[in-house]
Amino acid sequence: MVGRFTERFSTPGARRAGTALALALALAFPPLTAALVPDNRYYLELGFHFWQYAILGLSLNVILGGAGLYNLGHAAFYAVGAYTTGILNTKLGIPTLWLLPVAALTAALFAAVISRPVLHLRGDYLLIVTVGFAEIVRIALRNNVFGLTGGPNGILGIDRPELFGMRFNTPLHFYYLSLFFVVLTVFIAVRLERSRVGRAWNFIREDELAAESMGIDTTRYKFLAFVTGAALAGMAGNVYAGKMTVIAPESFSFWESVVIFAIVILGGTGSIPGIFLGTFGMVVLPQLPFLRGLQDARMLVFGAAMVLMMIFRPQGLWPSRRWSLAVGRGLEEGGPAEGGPAQGGPAAPTRAAAGGGGQ
Repeated sequence: MVGRFTERFSTPGARRAGTALALALALAFPPLTAALVPDNRYYLELGFHFWQYAILGLSLNVILGGAGLYNLGHAAFYAVGAYTTGILNTKLGIPTLWLLPVAALTAALFAAVISRPVLHLRGDYLLIVTVGFAEIVRIALRNNVFGLTGGPNGILGIDRPELFGMRFNTPLHFYYLSLFFVVLTVFIAVRLERSRVGRAWNFIREDELAAESMGIDTTRYKFLAFVTGAALAGMAGNVYAGKMTVIAPESFSFWESVVIFAIVILGGTGSIPGIFLGTFGMVVLPQLPFLRGLQDARMLVFGAAMVLMMIFRPQGLWPSRRWSLAVGRGLEEGGPAEGGPAQGGPAAPTRAAAGGGGQ
């Protein structure tokens, strides 16, 4: 039933209509809340954090949902982008938005350095290594590396972003700024998904050995997934630094990586709409007034939700289109809903379909 329901909304016309409706609601959110709530600053701040974590979820989805690489240290790339922005802005006076590509490039270079030696690892082993890298970054930031990171106090006095002479200094400004970068990130993610790079990532995720036997350079494409996801996370770090004007190591703890990882898993790995559902469940729901009383039991509620999801919805709240169509076909044909091609996608990837990844 889930497969048939999602299949109806997987046609090009339905996707375009859904995208247009979602964008219209996002643009109309500030005036709607202003009409319903006298002081809507809280909801605009919540909207900003929703978009920020959506960007982070989409960036991790490139690594986890795209190439199937377990990364539980994604906050390290987020931190590199934020600290690059903070250091260059406070030391050299470079405008914050000008540093956006620099932050993305620095995070990508960092990912290139740390990922190259460990790309041969798979599954839980890779996940444990990424946890270690994230902790190394956090401890290095606390120890005030080269006297640049400010130690436990972090970096203070980062300038607000400016564009065409307009300074971003209100929750409404940052709401729309983060929304713009969400749209940009979704565009990049969709283009990657439909490219030969995205198809190669899918084959690697489903069966790395089979993909390699068909001529796909798995090491190269896994390396590219890490670098691309890190660059998008670095971009989010730049926006965060400009918004907060103060950054500290505690803002990029292991818990941040857990939240980002859970967003992708709960929403559905490889599913762009699922990322937004996962972000809503992990970021927005706990902050709503009628659920704020459960804040002390957040870890208990979070753990119970994860267990229930793994039992009843292991594919996520909004499965990827490829998974849903496969399950729908399996149900219609009376075959198994799980296992085989329904879960694994294409059973035998070909060099032509992957675009000749080794070339």
